[in-house]
This record gives sequence, C-alpha cells and structure tokens, in this order.
Amino acid sequence: MSKSDPKLKLAAVLEEIDMSRSAFYRMAARGHGPKIIKLPNGHIRVRRSDLDAWWTAREHSTAA
Repeated sequence: MSKSDPKLKLAAVLEEIDMSRSAFYRMAARGHGPKIIKLPNGHIRVRRSDLDAWWTAREHSTAA
C-alpha cells in the first residue's frame, strides 16, 4: 500500500461518511459513491484521494 495515497477499509469509509453498509452499496450501485477497489478476497478498499474527491463533488453539487 502506498503511504502517499492510503487505501481505506470499508469500515473506516462508512464511519467517516456516517452511512450504513447497505446504504453505501446502494449508492455505489447507482454510481454515486466514491470509486471502490474490490480485492480478490471480496474485501473493499477506497483510495483516500478518491474519497476526498467524492467529498469535494458533494460540496459542489449542494452549493448550486
């Protein structure tokens, strides 16, 4: 894992965005979530930079 752009476990992402796992998966299925990485073992990771970009996009979409 790169220290410059860490890959976050799903639990950490869910805690940060204050969302349930099922709501996160629904949002991701609709293409509205941060970009996810699915590992061969089925675990999910999200790059810190992708989560930050997702937050920024949410700020811009609600500011209009």
